[in-house]
Amino acid sequence: MSAIIIQDEIVHYEALGRGRPLVFLHGWVGSWRYWIPSMQAASVSFRAYALDMWGFGDTARNLDGYAIEKQVTLLDDFLDNMGIGKIALIGHGLGAIIAAIFAQKHPKYVDRILAIGLPFDSSLIDSRFENTKPEELASWLLSNTPDGDQARQDAPKTDPQAIIQSLKSLQGKDLHNLSRHISHPCLLVHGEEDIAIQNPPQQMLKTLPLHFHHISLEGAGHFPMLDRPNEFNRLMNDFLTLEPGQSPRKLHLKEEWKRRVR
Repeated sequence: MSAIIIQDEIVHYEALGRGRPLVFLHGWVGSWRYWIPSMQAASVSFRAYALDMWGFGDTARNLDGYAIEKQVTLLDDFLDNMGIGKIALIGHGLGAIIAAIFAQKHPKYVDRILAIGLPFDSSLIDSRFENTKPEELASWLLSNTPDGDQARQDAPKTDPQAIIQSLKSLQGKDLHNLSRHISHPCLLVHGEEDIAIQNPPQQMLKTLPLHFHHISLEGAGHFPMLDRPNEFNRLMNDFLTLEPGQSPRKLHLKEEWKRRVR
């Protein structure tokens, strides 16, 4: 297990591979661990990092750090402590929000963003996140995911307040409007059958800038990286290898992936 000390507390992370730095950020259910297959796929060409945010996995419980902005600060402190420069960010749910806000606040440190299950509005997040134990959330969201053991394993380690306080801090934030302040190529991926975070309405998608692109993966739920790993990892690697500044709308969408593009 790898860890560093930030604000006098333990922050856990893991890393694989060599090359340009890439950081994976987990969602409200689980920890860094469910990123392992995607980290392995990316580690051929990248130095892939994944960290546990405050209150998740093996990172310390820090009651003062659970608001979204404080988790963004944790990411900033992690990169600074590790001496990591410009990065690609891959975030899921909570991690997608952290990635988007970090990119808006620190644009010179971000190359591109892959945001999975990014809720454009807090109303698109199922209310069960606010009043259900982390292990029960894992059972609910992973019931049809045979390869979900990595997410199930660390769910009980989550401080429920880390979920509740982060959701409270979302109130009043216009995440859809945030897209207008992000200049980096951004690929948005949602599981078509996600029961936890609704896919963005079409009217919202139509207003996205040209350097944004949205894909809904057929047959995938809240964890598309686990439900459709081959398709997700191909898409991830295609996005990561786009030329700098190139729009993700330039991606060649392969029919055999059997995903619906919106």
